Amino acid sequence: MDDSRPLTILGSTVRHPVEHVEVFPAPAHVTSVRFTNDELNSMCPVTQQPDLSTVIIEYVPDQWCVESKSLKLYLWGFRERAVFAEVLAAEIAAEIMHSARPRSVKVTLTQRPRGGIEVQAVAELAR
Repeated sequence: MDDSRPLTILGSTVRHPVEHVEVFPAPAHVTSVRFTNDELNSMCPVTQQPDLSTVIIEYVPDQWCVESKSLKLYLWGFRERAVFAEVLAAEIAAEIMHSARPRSVKVTLTQRPRGGIEVQAVAELAR
């Protein structure tokens, strides 16, 4: 396993969103990892109104695990982004797959109701 990917965010003062999550070597015998965030902010691409969502990210690690502070800062980058919930779920899944190269990833995004409608989008990727 290549352990040469440095963690640059953990232990540093970072006050801005980041474009990619950082990873660290996966410990032996970890079969799944789950992150939950109930404060994911984005904007409606049509009305520019704020959207607040809960996101659950579940993945089966292979060689790498996602470092949680970098994930928080990655998700922070959506605050000013105008994006549909379905696209947001797909983008997050793609980022986890790209950076951590897990065996599989599932992202469930639930957007809080606006106009009485709750949106839930699920994106799954496997290799």
